[in-house]
This record gives sequence, C-alpha cells and structure tokens, in this order.
Amino acid sequence: MRGIVATGTVVLVILGIGNHLWWLAAVALLYLYATQGRGSPGTPSPPRAPASPAGTGAVPDSYRAYRERRDRQAKWERRYRRERPFETRRQGKNG
Repeated sequence: MRGIVATGTVVLVILGIGNHLWWLAAVALLYLYATQGRGSPGTPSPPRAPASPAGTGAVPDSYRAYRERRDRQAKWERRYRRERPFETRRQGKNG
C-alpha cells in the first residue's frame, strides 16, 4: 500500500509541473493516506470487553484509571493545603 501511494504521489507531482491541479491531487492522496490508510486491511480490531450486567460491581479499566488519577490529584491538593496554608488562603481570596 505504501509503495502504491508513493508511486502515485510521484506521478502526480511530475504531472503537476504543467498543471497545478495535479499538485492538489497529490496532496489529497497523501492526506487520505495519512488519515485513513495507515492500517493494514488484514489487521483485526482489538476485542471489546463484554458489557457487564448491572449490579456486578465490575468497573471498566478506563474509569478505574480516572478514579486513581482523581484520587492522587486530591491527595496532592490536600497535602499542598496542609503544608502551605498561607498560599491557599491567598489563592482563595483572588479566585
């Protein structure tokens, strides 16, 4: 696929010497290849995790990661307020 796109682009650039519309076609070809054509057609998509029934308590990994980041951020904010009380008061008046 990459060789076909490269060859097509070179041909369009050579044709573009006389007609600038071929330059636009070459740019469009490269754009389409960059946005949609990078994956090989035989590559299967990763399997999706089955949806868990309600009430089982299973939490998706992305939400678990979000909660861990949120809790870590809250821990650092509490520590900052505890160690620097004057700065947090000053920020509270301005904001």
